[in-house]
Amino acid sequence: MVFDYGFALEDVLAAQRALRGRVVRTPVIPAASLSDGDGRSVFLKLETLQPTGAFKLRGSTNKLLNLSEEEKARGVVTMSTGNHGRGVAFAARALGVRAVICMSTLVPENKVEAIRAAGAEVRIIGDSQDEAEQEVARLVDNDAMTFVHPFDDPAVLAGQGTIGLELLEDLPQVESVIVPLSGGGLIGGIAFAMKSISPRIRIIGVSMEHGAAMIESLKAGRPVLVKEERSLADSLGGGIGLENRHTFPIVRDLVDECIVVSEAQIAEAMARLYWRERLVAEGGAAVGIAVLLHDLARSLGETVAVIISGQNVDMTAFTDIALRYRPDAGS
Repeated sequence: MVFDYGFALEDVLAAQRALRGRVVRTPVIPAASLSDGDGRSVFLKLETLQPTGAFKLRGSTNKLLNLSEEEKARGVVTMSTGNHGRGVAFAARALGVRAVICMSTLVPENKVEAIRAAGAEVRIIGDSQDEAEQEVARLVDNDAMTFVHPFDDPAVLAGQGTIGLELLEDLPQVESVIVPLSGGGLIGGIAFAMKSISPRIRIIGVSMEHGAAMIESLKAGRPVLVKEERSLADSLGGGIGLENRHTFPIVRDLVDECIVVSEAQIAEAMARLYWRERLVAEGGAAVGIAVLLHDLARSLGETVAVIISGQNVDMTAFTDIALRYRPDAGS
């Protein structure tokens, strides 16, 4: 099947070649506690094992590798809820490029410090990613810096799409893939890559109950502004951009189902992953587990993959959640 969203399957394959040795080819592992006695097998794709702790390294590295020498010389700038900024900072340092990361006051301090530790300059602007984006625009206009969009960019989408290629290689029998949903870069890249090769695969997007910008935009039929709110799934916050060109149409056309989960369900999912699968995942990475625990999706089939997209959570807060939501011994 051929789609036209500004990039092609060949671009995803090229990204896979370019990223070899620069990102981790993450494992797909069985999740015994989430599989059931009716024949359903659940597998987890562990993007938590990237050196930056999240999938974002793929797209940001691919974008920087596709920049001209002149663009790199001007330095790169982006806005981020944390993980994209860390990916850009890591990739920029590897390539010797200056990076400025603009974030709002809603970004957890552990993510801010990790970006500083990676060598990037951090600017905290306003109370939403949309406000942080205004500083990005100023730096692009005034200082001619090169913008690395967190999601709405063909090179970023192609980089995230390499996750889908790996899934098809490691789990060719997969019937459904459950993916965290925010701006649409992760799910858009995965849906594009996988459905280009195997249209039968169902792609399910999951976001938090409040501030789910992509889901509200899908309901409206166009990109809309949504108030950004504090959430355990902080990495899924932020808008999709009123001028969105790529991810909105991809999600609209290729994602089969979109689901929202509550804060309590997210916390429960984080605890379940920890106690039953011995995995640390941030709230935004655990939303797919909440779907399985509460049977929220339709027609998953017998083989299900869940993208565990990141582990960059404040461990003090995580420990509190794990203890408060510890599953019963029999569950």
